[in-house]
Amino acid sequence: MLEPEHSSPKPTPTRAFGRFELRQLLGKSDRTMLWLALDPRSTYELLLTLPRVQPPTAAALELWLADAKHAARLNHPNLAHVVEVGVQDHWPYIAVDRALGQTLGERLATQRQLPPDEAVGWLTQALEGLAFAHEAGLAHGDVQLHQLLVSEQGTVRVMAVGASLSAVASSDHANDRAMPLDPNRLRLARESAVRDVLCAGVLLHHLLTAAPALDEPDTGRVIQRLPPQGREMLRLPWTTPQPVPEALRAIANRATTAQERQRYHNARTLLAALNGWREAAAQADGGALALLIDRLRSVGHLPAAPGVGARVARLAVAESQRTDEMAEQILQDMGLSFELLRTVNSAQVQGTQVAGNGPVLTIRRAIALVGLKGVRQAAASLRAWPGPLSEPHAAALQRLMERVRLVGHTAQALRPAGYDPEVVYLIAILQNLGRLMVQYHFPEEAEQIRQLMQSAPAAEPGEPELPGMTEEGASFAVLGVDIEALGAAVAKHWGLSDDVLHMVRRLPISRPVRVADSDSDMLRLAASAANESVDALSLTPATRVGPALNNVAQRYGKALSITVKDITEGVQAAKGSLRSGPSAAVPRAPAREHAEQGDPGTTEFSALLASRRS
Repeated sequence: MLEPEHSSPKPTPTRAFGRFELRQLLGKSDRTMLWLALDPRSTYELLLTLPRVQPPTAAALELWLADAKHAARLNHPNLAHVVEVGVQDHWPYIAVDRALGQTLGERLATQRQLPPDEAVGWLTQALEGLAFAHEAGLAHGDVQLHQLLVSEQGTVRVMAVGASLSAVASSDHANDRAMPLDPNRLRLARESAVRDVLCAGVLLHHLLTAAPALDEPDTGRVIQRLPPQGREMLRLPWTTPQPVPEALRAIANRATTAQERQRYHNARTLLAALNGWREAAAQADGGALALLIDRLRSVGHLPAAPGVGARVARLAVAESQRTDEMAEQILQDMGLSFELLRTVNSAQVQGTQVAGNGPVLTIRRAIALVGLKGVRQAAASLRAWPGPLSEPHAAALQRLMERVRLVGHTAQALRPAGYDPEVVYLIAILQNLGRLMVQYHFPEEAEQIRQLMQSAPAAEPGEPELPGMTEEGASFAVLGVDIEALGAAVAKHWGLSDDVLHMVRRLPISRPVRVADSDSDMLRLAASAANESVDALSLTPATRVGPALNNVAQRYGKALSITVKDITEGVQAAKGSLRSGPSAAVPRAPAREHAEQGDPGTTEFSALLASRRS
């Protein structure tokens, strides 16, 4: 037998394998094994990867060698350079120079507890190599600790790409001569690439917990115990050797979640999430903005809404037009509204304001500060609709903007007496700044987040449906950073004050609502209530809209003196206001005591559902 009985890297008696001297078995799985060997001809130590099972026929052996030689031609800094592909006594092998480093298993034996950033740094390098191989049409098929090399400088390289895939294919084609472009083999390569990503998720779990997932060092065996093959769950425990940040926990848990549809199916998507987390963690307050900064410079914050050119042309000749009339037109263009807020709250403009005036939170005041010329300049700086977006992505952004405008009008309808409706409107839409930025700058990722948030049919009849992720968890899992943090980072980049930054962050669902102690708290609550109301109506299945709106009323009822009927009437009034602009929002009626604090069974609620269906 070529292979000893134990898989732990213990010294074993030297044995001959052709011209090589096999010195130590460094690791094995059900598919591959890795030997430390000496080549007497060169006196160099090599790492030999062999299949656990010999190819059964000459054709299968030829196929294995062809795939290995194909993979050996790949050139990437995170793929180990192949010294030799050969065969000895019908055992094929791939040789790599030992000087490239230790296996990850060897490294962990001396450094069991890794800081999360170091663990993620190693895994992202491996994913870079895997993604390059996948894009070349090759998969690894057996991503294990013993197939990853770590150099003294911390460079990670993936060894033996294609060796495991060839072994699996060989068993499928033991009696025929399978061609490299065989559709079955192409399908197998795609499936193995997905398996590689799942294996990477299992390794991430191992690195963060300092212990093999499910107490099983073979990632392939772990996968067999996860759905759909098995029934076990793999999630990070709440107690780990070193604290795992919430965003990284969401990424790790998504990578191995029991719901196949929610897993990462592409090395690039997992890599993007981990890199997003690393950037945010490395730069603290500015980390979230680092994801956006280059795109903000190239394509702006948001494009001009369709038809903005005509509106700007009218403004150009309307020197005597009243400020509130101009503000109403501008508020219908979200991109122009944001650009004016950014302009007037910048450090340059703030320096010209009278001390103590505070931030600018109305378009009327912005117009007064920059003048008509400033409005024209702001409009001219916007990209024409839809900017760089494709037609489907532009349609998705348009739908989101309409929903955000509905939120703004709803906030006006729910606002307590005495608060400026335009300020409430702008705070409510600014609470969606992160969502708008992601939809415009990362449209593919925005679609991934929406898919992860959706529930799925039950796996078996009679079982409950499979829940989707929360928006926070989905954004962590896709971007590595919370959408709220992205919005807050952009708002801070604009120069908005800390008080405003507090208002434009939605109240977390998990946090109880308390009576406001200040005007800024009251504005934040009114905007948050409007956002939750519209989310309940637009993102919740129709059968659950009633309980969802009731929850909103219960959360905010005491702080805002609102009931379910106030919410349903407010959303209805907001829908009517969408066609007329923010100034047309119906003022909120005085608070009334309603009996219907349970499930809303009112005429207004029925009309609300009917309008959603239309």
